[in-house]
Amino acid sequence: MQAFGIDIGGSGIKGAPVDVASGRLLAERKKILTPHPSTPEAVADVVREVARSFGWKGATGITFPGVVSGGTIRTAANVDKSWIGTDAARLFGTAIGGDVTVLNDADAAGIAEMMFGAGKGERGTVLMLTFGTGIGSALFTGGLLVPNTEFGHLEIRGKDAESRASERGKTEHEWGWKEWAQRVSEYIQHVEALLSPDLIIVGGGISKEAEKWVPLLEGVQARIVPAALHNDAGIVGAAVAATGMATTRTTHAGAEASVAAAGAAVGGD
Repeated sequence: MQAFGIDIGGSGIKGAPVDVASGRLLAERKKILTPHPSTPEAVADVVREVARSFGWKGATGITFPGVVSGGTIRTAANVDKSWIGTDAARLFGTAIGGDVTVLNDADAAGIAEMMFGAGKGERGTVLMLTFGTGIGSALFTGGLLVPNTEFGHLEIRGKDAESRASERGKTEHEWGWKEWAQRVSEYIQHVEALLSPDLIIVGGGISKEAEKWVPLLEGVQARIVPAALHNDAGIVGAAVAATGMATTRTTHAGAEASVAAAGAAVGGD
């Protein structure tokens, strides 16, 4: 079974068709820079372009970097604030002309890793953290997703955590791997004190260079592993959510309810 996944980020929008039985991309992904300002209309135009570049007409899952409830955007930390209150499922359904499921970007990445990657077979508490423009989070217990956790916005030293520990923070402040890893360690220690996860999966584009910073993380008791799907996890998880395959392929059959709560499907005009 195939579906299309689109991953909207603060810096880029990327998509590809996915074999949802294996989690494999069926073509090289298409990536376009996120427009600025990143208004709903401007982003919808890019989403349309990405889908049309593959001639896609079937089920589509789309991630969003913020809280998504019933297909409607509730927060927008790293994109234009005009997104708040937007019915994204309807907007994107109209843009691409088909059924669309919209869910939080880190939740989508977590679904992919739980099904096909570093979290496959894990039955304890699993925390997925994505490091990019911001910090996304996805929390699973017994295979069940707790949607829209947004732990990247915890306060550390009086500041939003992602301003200190995101990949963007590393780039903007020109921190070396050791300096940045110290800040990531402090952040993860704080999250661990609140959640006590058994496994922490670190993802986002910077997970491709995990060997440069994951061994530098200190003071964390949980196992920490890099995402197996790297920066494709959001695309794969979005496609899976669009088909409902997460119902039977995550580590707990009850995951259907959590995936349903994370997104909404509508028919396009």
